[in-house]
Amino acid sequence: MRPWPVNRPAPSLTLAALEGGTRRLAHWKGRVVVLNFWASWCEPCVSEMPALLRLAEGWADQGLAVLAINYQESEAKVRSFLDLVFGEIPEALPVLMDRDGAAARAWTPRVLPTTVIVDRTGRPRWSVIGEFDWTGAQARDLINPLLRQDR
Repeated sequence: MRPWPVNRPAPSLTLAALEGGTRRLAHWKGRVVVLNFWASWCEPCVSEMPALLRLAEGWADQGLAVLAINYQESEAKVRSFLDLVFGEIPEALPVLMDRDGAAARAWTPRVLPTTVIVDRTGRPRWSVIGEFDWTGAQARDLINPLLRQDR
């Protein structure tokens, strides 16, 4: 876990959504956004996915959005994985497709999973590298102060 460098601006983020269309980070402006970069072949990514869904479902009404950004896998592979893990594609956890890996290169140190927490203004605040307990006290300590920011 480390703070995002103060002098490093947020990279752009425009990706195809698994459910269709294109999404930009600006779509969630005014919300705290958790960007989780993952792949189905990454065991720690698979392990933390249920906790990310609980985080998304439990905190959405407080202004939190969790985005699962898949790293370079096919749509069929991602759909199959989500069906296996959740029995469906979870509505509370939008999946974006980083087909060429450019978003991961811009936002992460190229370690999966990596999660970036973005404040309500669109500024990245924290990077969490590796598997993390998204239901624990450390997650609350990272996210709560950002949720309390003015909307």
